[in-house]
Amino acid sequence: MKVAQAPSTLQRILDYSSRADPYPLYAELRRRPVARQEDGDYVVSTYREISALLHDPHLSSDAHSLENPGPALAERGDPPAFIGLDPPRHDRLRRMAMRHFGPPHSPTLVDDMRPDLTAVVTDLIENLVGRDQIDIVDDFAYPFPVTVICHLLGVPREDEPRFHRWVEAIVALLDFDPATDPQERLREGTQARKDLRHYLAELLRSRRGRPPGDDLLSRLASDEGPDGRMTDEEIVSTANLLLIAGHETTVNLITNGVLTLLRHPEVLERLRREPEMIIRTVEELLRYEPPVHIIPWRAAYSDLTIAGVTIPKGSRITLMLASGNRDPAYFRDPDRFDPDRRDNRHLGFGSGIHLCFGAPLARLETQIALNGLVRHLENPRLVADPPPYRQSAVLRGPRHLLVRQG
Repeated sequence: MKVAQAPSTLQRILDYSSRADPYPLYAELRRRPVARQEDGDYVVSTYREISALLHDPHLSSDAHSLENPGPALAERGDPPAFIGLDPPRHDRLRRMAMRHFGPPHSPTLVDDMRPDLTAVVTDLIENLVGRDQIDIVDDFAYPFPVTVICHLLGVPREDEPRFHRWVEAIVALLDFDPATDPQERLREGTQARKDLRHYLAELLRSRRGRPPGDDLLSRLASDEGPDGRMTDEEIVSTANLLLIAGHETTVNLITNGVLTLLRHPEVLERLRREPEMIIRTVEELLRYEPPVHIIPWRAAYSDLTIAGVTIPKGSRITLMLASGNRDPAYFRDPDRFDPDRRDNRHLGFGSGIHLCFGAPLARLETQIALNGLVRHLENPRLVADPPPYRQSAVLRGPRHLLVRQG
C-alpha cells in the first residue's frame, strides 16, 4: 500500500488554509535557505540569498531557460513583456517604456500626479463618510489604482468590468499547479490572456492616425527614441504588464496597509497626529505585509551555487520575498510592525534589474490613500479578523475588508 507523504512546507504555504498567516511557515522554511523540492524545483527563503540571486546574471526571467516550464508558462503564446525577458532585450524595452514613465526623461511625472491622485482619493472618501460599514477593497482600494492606471495608459475606465475578469483569470495562473488545480483554471487563464491582448491591440489600432495623446499607449505608439520604436506586439505586451501590475499590487498594498493599521491602533493614532510619517509607514508595510509574497519562478541560466547548494542549469527557482522580509538574520525583531525602523531595505518591490517598474507610483498612491483614510474615517474597526483572502499566494491580500465606523 502506498503511503501518502506529508505536504512540504511550500505546499502548506500555497494551500489556501495558510493564506491569513503564512509567516510561521516562512520561519519554518528559512531553516534551509535553499531547499530542493521533490519535483526538482528549488525554494529560496532567506534575505541575503534572495537578494544575491536577484542581482545574479545567471538567474533568468525567460521561460525558455526552464527545462520544464509547465503548462501555465508553456501556453503563454504571445511574446512576453520585459519582465519575462533577460538582457539585452529586457533592457531595451524597459528603457523605452521608462522614457514616458519616469526618470531620467520624465523625472517629475509621478510627483506631478499628486493633485490628481488626491482628488480621486477625496472623491472616493466622500462616498464613505457617514456609512456604518464599508468594504475597503470594493469601495476604495480597488477603484483608486484602477482609475489611475486607466488614465495613465489611455484605457477607458468604463471598460473595467471587461478587463477585470480577464485579469483575475490571469492572476490565477501565477501559482497554477497542474497536479492539484483544475484544468478549467488553465483554460480560462489562457483564454483571458488572449482576450486582454486582443482588447489592447484594438485600443492601439484606434490610436493610429490620430495626433499623439498624453496617454502612455499613444506615446509608445509614436515614440522614436534612441532605441528605435516598439513593434505593435511589444507595445501590447508592455501595456498588458502595466495594466495588470499597475493596479493588482497597489490594491493589496493599500488593503494590507489598512488592515495593519487597524491591528495597530497606536500607529494609526500617531499617523493622524503626524501625517509626515506616512513615508516610513508605507516602507514598513512593504516589508511587513508586502503586496507580492512570492516570485513563483525564475530559471537557472547556468549552474549556480547559493548558500552552498548547486542549482543545475534549467532548474526552476521560487523566491519567497515575504519570507526574506521577515528574516531575523537581516532585520531586527522582524515580526514587529515598526514604522520607525531604520535601514529598511525590504524586498517589497523585488530588487535588481526587475525592480518594480511602477514602484514610485505605488508608493505615492498608498501614501495618499492611507493618509486620507486615517484623517476621515471615524473610529474604524474590523468586522472580521482575519478577513477573507484572495486565492493567490503570490499576490496576497484580502478579497474583502469590511470595516465599521462611527
